[in-house]
Amino acid sequence: MTRKTARDFHPEALQLFDQYVHGQLSRRGFLQQAGRFTAAGVSAEALLLALSPNFAEAQQVPPDDKRLWTAYVEYPSPDGYGKLRGYLVKPANAKGKLPTVLVAHENRGLNPHIEDVTRRLALAGFIAFAPDALFPLGGYPGDEDKARELFTKLEQPKTRADFIAAARQLKALPDGNGKVGVVGFCYGGGVANYLATQLPDLAAAVPFYGAQPPADTVAAIKAPLLLQYAEQDERINAGWPAYEAALKAAGVRYQAYIYPGVQHGFNNDTTPRYDAAAAKLAWERTIAFFGENLRG
Repeated sequence: MTRKTARDFHPEALQLFDQYVHGQLSRRGFLQQAGRFTAAGVSAEALLLALSPNFAEAQQVPPDDKRLWTAYVEYPSPDGYGKLRGYLVKPANAKGKLPTVLVAHENRGLNPHIEDVTRRLALAGFIAFAPDALFPLGGYPGDEDKARELFTKLEQPKTRADFIAAARQLKALPDGNGKVGVVGFCYGGGVANYLATQLPDLAAAVPFYGAQPPADTVAAIKAPLLLQYAEQDERINAGWPAYEAALKAAGVRYQAYIYPGVQHGFNNDTTPRYDAAAAKLAWERTIAFFGENLRG
């Protein structure tokens, strides 16, 4: 069966799905409005199912890949919720100290896709760690709708403190080289931007279509940035001109790419918004950027 892409869906249906994913539209609201964009004999429920993640189909690196060492680890957070949990992945036969990368998830917590991304980073020669912001509320529940609902109950100041604690855990790892980078997607892209304003010793940050930090915090950024945006993403792109102006005014080192014709979430290969060509290029740039700034 041919895998569907964003081009197989009406642009307004994709916008409705984006609103639904980010809590601006309820499931019922999506279903009520999406009927306008369904083909004959196709229900709005079927449309939602077609747009929703398929983790098994998209998996690139199996959890039991023998090239990797994986573990779920718990660690304290003195400023956040108290105890946290995350997914730690390392190359199995690495020699010497390795650079480290914090993986900041979307607004559904540590789901199978983000775990897979974490394994992909480890195969590229990094120690990768993905915290689950939902752990204080029981962890990722195994259902995307329930995960989004849980996410609204987080206290964001505490959650942000927990991501800072996770970065500090990475920096202190005995088998790490002391250099920490962060990559984040959607909500996690906003986390990556935030961490860049809060951690003067952060070595690199790669936000994928993430919310920009307040302009008055940008001067605190010391890490080089690789900023990845989707052309068809009005919600996030609206904040880019002011962010770019603040980056230039502060003399922050950055590279920014806006991938033509693609949707928010284009790197997430579990949904039809995925764009293979743009995702491949963005990922190659990400790995090269981390290699340049985290090794040595």
